[in-house]
Amino acid sequence: MAYAEKTKVPVSQSKGDIEKLVNKYSRDQRADFAIMQRGAAVQIAFVLCDRNILFRMLVPEDPQQERSMWRALLLTIKGKLESAERGIETFEDAFLANIVMPDGRTVSETTLPAIESSYRGNDVPLLPSY
Repeated sequence: MAYAEKTKVPVSQSKGDIEKLVNKYSRDQRADFAIMQRGAAVQIAFVLCDRNILFRMLVPEDPQQERSMWRALLLTIKGKLESAERGIETFEDAFLANIVMPDGRTVSETTLPAIESSYRGNDVPLLPSY
């Protein structure tokens, strides 16, 4: 069974809950925060701990699955923030894949091709020089 598979929480409430959560952990009590959507493609961006964070996802057409996905995203962000808050890992470690690099790509988007190449036996740097 998928997380929040039967949730009745509206998408708009989940989006608001995510923004409230991010603001709760913001040093300024009001983080830079945005949700951008074009069709099924969604980007959730915010700034915390002087880092630009970006989540990208494709929302399903089925309204129930979409509600479930937004609840799962809330859980994901909350888990990462709590892990950093309690010292289980650093903020950077918790959000590493979602940190936006100077070229606009996330660390994940920047490193995954190099990681794949490395697993194929090639010696390549994970990150470009900035």
